[in-house]
Amino acid sequence: MENSGALDQKNMMKQIPNIFTLINLIFGCIAIVLILQTGETIVVMDQMGASQVTLPEKIWQGSLFIIGAAVIDFLDGFLARLLKANSEKGKQLDSLCDVVSFGVAPGMILYQLLRIGHAREEGGLDVSMLALLPAFIYSAAVAWRLAKFNVSTNQSYSFRGVPCPAAGLLIASFPLIIFYQCFGMQQYFINVWLLYAVIIAVSYLMVSNRVFMAIKFSDFSFKNNLLKYVLLLISLVCIAYFRWLAVPIIFLLYLIFSMFSRDPSPMVTETGRETLDVTV
Repeated sequence: MENSGALDQKNMMKQIPNIFTLINLIFGCIAIVLILQTGETIVVMDQMGASQVTLPEKIWQGSLFIIGAAVIDFLDGFLARLLKANSEKGKQLDSLCDVVSFGVAPGMILYQLLRIGHAREEGGLDVSMLALLPAFIYSAAVAWRLAKFNVSTNQSYSFRGVPCPAAGLLIASFPLIIFYQCFGMQQYFINVWLLYAVIIAVSYLMVSNRVFMAIKFSDFSFKNNLLKYVLLLISLVCIAYFRWLAVPIIFLLYLIFSMFSRDPSPMVTETGRETLDVTV
């Protein structure tokens, strides 16, 4: 009976990473709800007695939940390695949840920003749905990227295509830059042509076979991880100075640094030739 109890406890411990993965999904769902809500309707009367209706957007709150989902996404992988609970089910579950948190939710952000961007133009309130649908090209690219990742066997220390959480965080930063009016750049992030360009570029980068750096360490030596340390240091400086505007800057730096990165050589351990997994 004692062995049976210990076995049940061990099995329960191995489900902890999956629970975190489901929290990632819940955060993604909450993000979608907030992104699609326009908030409370406020009716006021101006001096001429005419009514004006204000619809405060909650998109930026959805962005915070996408960022939270990214943190949880990191933690579930960390816990899976810590508890030695890696499984095929966990891998598939992780990708299914990532489609929602880093695919559908950011796609909704792009949809809303395109809608707002077109609304600023003459006759923009009657914009065709066809002008907004490109937002979901991004979501489709995320699904394609995750399907490719699930069947891949060579993406342990580098990625073929930009990882979806990185792309999702990039898109999630746009409403926060707008809301906090970072350096007066908010107008650029509701420019429909810039948004279309971002959709095309990021979608291509995700589904491409280009090699991108994974922020994982086989060891902590400067020789093997110089680019990663430099990128992390610059990222901290950017966050301190540029605030939310740092996210697009760091994303561009990540693309540039990846051009000079290479896969680390496997480390030899006592149990044979294998690469240690230390994630940051």
